[in-house]
Amino acid sequence: MATKRIGLYPGTFDPPTLGHLDIVKRALKLVDQLVIGVGTGTGKNPLFSFEERADMWRHEATLLTKDDGTIDVQPFGDSLQVDFARQVGANIVVRGLRAMSDFEYEFQIVGMNQRLAPDIETVFLMADPKYLSIASKLVKEVAMLGGNVSPFLTPYVAEKLVHRCNEKRKKA
Repeated sequence: MATKRIGLYPGTFDPPTLGHLDIVKRALKLVDQLVIGVGTGTGKNPLFSFEERADMWRHEATLLTKDDGTIDVQPFGDSLQVDFARQVGANIVVRGLRAMSDFEYEFQIVGMNQRLAPDIETVFLMADPKYLSIASKLVKEVAMLGGNVSPFLTPYVAEKLVHRCNEKRKKA
């Protein structure tokens, strides 16, 4: 009997972009179950709470899993990535790459993770060229300045982001 292949896709996802969704869709072709580990992101001062980001992923996951695989959204707090992978039973960590700067950062992490957990493989998926320029940080800046974020997000996430940015602008 084949072992169930469980993948972990960790990140802050503040907010989840079309690039993130593309990585999830492609990762589902490689694993039987994908755990989206939503980081608390406290060091990054996220615009959305962990709960809001997890809810966005849960909404998107229902649309993504109609055909293949299963997605589980779980909190990923202040623990090592490999420890969290073991906790959820993942034998694969999925990471998306957009540019060389992503690679340099991820290369350092994978080297450390291989030393800590040689039984867990890291798989890099290159971003689809149409998503190369999408970064959550930049999308938030566009939204804060009143720009159109619909090319970068699903309608559900875009509505949440625009609403949050409008709230922040009113307070300022």
